[in-house]
Amino acid sequence: MEEVPGVTVGSRRNEDIALDLMKFIAMTTGYGKTASIAGGVGFEKSSGGAAKPEEYAAHLLTLYGKCLEAIGKK
Repeated sequence: MEEVPGVTVGSRRNEDIALDLMKFIAMTTGYGKTASIAGGVGFEKSSGGAAKPEEYAAHLLTLYGKCLEAIGKK
């Protein structure tokens, strides 16, 4: 098995942490989905929901970028 320089057992890359954070936020808040889908969570958005799958994906990519930026500042 090859060793990866700078990575120790149990360490995670910032990209992996940001992805997990993005998943958590998206699942618990319904981020990027229409209000009818996310309404049961307790967060209602009057606008900003995605009408098409492409828009939803764009919302998630934006959220991932924000999460990655936040992790990088840590």
